[in-house]
Amino acid sequence: MSAERDFLDSYDPTAFPPVAVTVDVVALTVRGGVLHVLLVERGGPPFADRWALPGGFVREETLDAAAMRELAEETGLRPGEGPLGALHLEQLATYGDPGRDPRMRVVSVAYLAFAPSLPDPRAGGDAAGAAWVPVDRAVGLAFDHDAILADGLERARAKLEYTPLATAFVPGEFTIAELRAVYAAVWGEEPHAGNFHRKVLSVPGFVESTGETTGRGGERGGPRSRLYRSGDARLLHPALLRPAREDSVR
Repeated sequence: MSAERDFLDSYDPTAFPPVAVTVDVVALTVRGGVLHVLLVERGGPPFADRWALPGGFVREETLDAAAMRELAEETGLRPGEGPLGALHLEQLATYGDPGRDPRMRVVSVAYLAFAPSLPDPRAGGDAAGAAWVPVDRAVGLAFDHDAILADGLERARAKLEYTPLATAFVPGEFTIAELRAVYAAVWGEEPHAGNFHRKVLSVPGFVESTGETTGRGGERGGPRSRLYRSGDARLLHPALLRPAREDSVR
């Protein structure tokens, strides 16, 4: 212990270039049948007035806590409150190109977040504005956030094929049509209604019937639809492949 203490006492952290750590959050939700991402308008340099993913420097906290704090600041909710209590949050990737931030060497740990319904955002921190933006209009973002968003979208689309993550976008009880609408919004492709219904019910543990029906009707106001809840499966087997990918493996 003495040698280690001596080493720490003599250690000079300024001998190395300074590096900062941030978090950036790709927060996705479905609004009006369209996949949206949460963006903030930067209130000052660098990239003043440009849109960016919500994020910021990590404080004396864990990375997960920093990501949740940044998301809470932009939604006006406290971590664990309301929709944030049902939030799915996972690390996406780490971005550390030397020139990604003009201020200094900044390494960002990006997160992917899903929730079935999040409120209209309010700008927090040093942001000038915040908005839910359809993902196909979220371009020209600050820093390297275009690349981070693209990676987040691909992760989300892939996870819907192999995991039951789509159920994070719907209420606790849902119809198969509502679940299919999530797949259509995230994939940007419309699954065949009949095939989708059959495949969902054939995957063990994906969904389970509540034994109830809803008065919400079918997609065109048809008869009552059966209600389901998320099952206990963690992986979908067989997978629900995107239409284009499904065609390629036939």
